[in-house]
Amino acid sequence: MNSGPKILVVDDEERIRRLLKMYLEREDYIIDEAENGDTALEKALENEYDLILLDIMMPGKDGIEVCQEIRKEKATPIIMLTAKGEEVNRVQGFEVGTDDYIVKPFSPREVVLRVKALLRRSASSQKYVQEKAVTKDVIVFSHLTIDNDAHRVTADGTEVSLTPKEYELLYFLAKSPDKVFDRERLLKEVWHYEFFGDLRTVDTHVKRLREKLSRISENAAKMIVTVWGVGYKFEVMND
Repeated sequence: MNSGPKILVVDDEERIRRLLKMYLEREDYIIDEAENGDTALEKALENEYDLILLDIMMPGKDGIEVCQEIRKEKATPIIMLTAKGEEVNRVQGFEVGTDDYIVKPFSPREVVLRVKALLRRSASSQKYVQEKAVTKDVIVFSHLTIDNDAHRVTADGTEVSLTPKEYELLYFLAKSPDKVFDRERLLKEVWHYEFFGDLRTVDTHVKRLREKLSRISENAAKMIVTVWGVGYKFEVMND
């Protein structure tokens, strides 16, 4: 019996769901399925999944809408499945909070590798975080602490729930305090893609990151600074 991370596979084509299920179960993942956006959203909100594979084009609610609704409640890692040529939809996916995308037709082995990679860096899959007796990779500021070994962020002592991509963006900026990064550089370093997309993807994630931090600590949120006409930086505050 499989005992690994639990994954929700969402696609309106049964053959694709069956193919993904077969390959993922070989890796000891527990697979649940949904054939449309409405069912997917219901399952995603009622259950705790380690990752969701979500097709964009579906009858009823599409993948963009489903992702947007999930992000209002949860930080579950999401990989979007998109047909070739749907670049606009991929950009929209990043803007609403998806963490990665795979273009159809895809290799099932590629899907498995992407799933493994996202689970490793996902805060919601502690099975893939190395447990260490002494935490070494920790960045500490006055109002914000980033524990990279545990993929955990705390603001004024309270844990902040972030998606994997929000976490990566914050960690990347915080590693180089006061250094300004333009949006193109952030897309390359955080999203790991060279694609002709809307740079608002970065703006959207920064906005969402600030909102989550500000709910707990206004001081922590203010550390992410907009440099007008250039990009963003992480500014260390002097209390």
